[in-house]
Amino acid sequence: MSKRVALSGNEAAAHAIRQINPDVIAAFPITPSTPIPMNVSQFIADGKMTTEFVTVESEHSAISACVGASASGGRVMTATSANGLALMFEILYIASGMRLPIVAPVVARALSGPLNIHGDFSDVYGVRESGWVELFCQDSQEFYDTIIQGVRIAETESVLTPVMPIADGFDISHTVENWYMEDDEAVKEFIGEYHPKFSLLDTKHPVTFGAWAPPDWYYENRRNQLEGLLSAYEATKKIDQEFGEKFGRSYGVIEKYRSDDAELIVVGMGAVSGTIKDAVDQMRENGVSAGFVRVKLFRPFPYKDVIDALKGAKAIGVFDRCISAGAQTAALCTDVRSAMYGNSTVPIINYTYGLGGRDTTVEHVKEVIEQLKDAAEGKTVSPVNYINLRA
Repeated sequence: MSKRVALSGNEAAAHAIRQINPDVIAAFPITPSTPIPMNVSQFIADGKMTTEFVTVESEHSAISACVGASASGGRVMTATSANGLALMFEILYIASGMRLPIVAPVVARALSGPLNIHGDFSDVYGVRESGWVELFCQDSQEFYDTIIQGVRIAETESVLTPVMPIADGFDISHTVENWYMEDDEAVKEFIGEYHPKFSLLDTKHPVTFGAWAPPDWYYENRRNQLEGLLSAYEATKKIDQEFGEKFGRSYGVIEKYRSDDAELIVVGMGAVSGTIKDAVDQMRENGVSAGFVRVKLFRPFPYKDVIDALKGAKAIGVFDRCISAGAQTAALCTDVRSAMYGNSTVPIINYTYGLGGRDTTVEHVKEVIEQLKDAAEGKTVSPVNYINLRA
């Protein structure tokens, strides 16, 4: 039976990990994700978990230890943020290339320099091509739920790919919200026992991990790896549906909010979603046909769902919490434009917001929707815009 609690997003993540009780966690503290391993280590010290906590000297070592433990047949997790995720970069590709079902909650944060410890998506956008499943969450409840679902997704035999549940730094990680914590046994039953297909410790069935792949085999390996990532699309939908049937909450790969009949649609991810929904509601009250499409599954990108959700729009505004240096638009907008190519000729406008923790308010979003209205009427609107940026 679930109970309602008032805890931060980091505490939600820590409790999800406590209930999952993985075999191994290797982690190194970094703001704003530090409270996750801190609380987990306390749970272990208090005898509430049997997990082996591996203390390491860096995030590179943390993900390396996770790779070794996962290849040995363990259910393995870690958590990190920002520069820590960047330090893991080399090994992220190794984890996905070896098809290791590691689950790593990431509290998304700006990258240095200049030094900033607040939220944006620079870190998680930077590793979007590493072969990990990326799932963006809009609040503490969803962060908790997605970490639990992530274990099932990663360990699905057709997937066997690491999973990264993502929450905005401070906006979710340090904000106390009311959310429902499920019963320990119910979570345990939902994720089930882990029976690895391969293990380095199974001496009766020897296997090789991390083999040398020359040009005559590397290409095939990478293409095969892609199948696992792409399979996460259906696995995510199926497991999310099962989670909803058991616990009463489900999210899908995208969320459509008042968008079915909308002419002006905003697309976004993460904690800004609630702000956008409030703005949409207020614009609707004023007779403006506004809607919102929230992307939950960012990798693999659910392009078919996005196309279907946006096909009736007359103008589309895409919110990106990151600057893609040198590109015409940032990553989510680029993906949306790619999906809509050949399916729509309406304006698709990029809006950068919230870098380094900068506030984005309902009024800012309403201004965006007014711009989309102008664009839909054929007026000139810059294809790239920056919300709440000082001139």
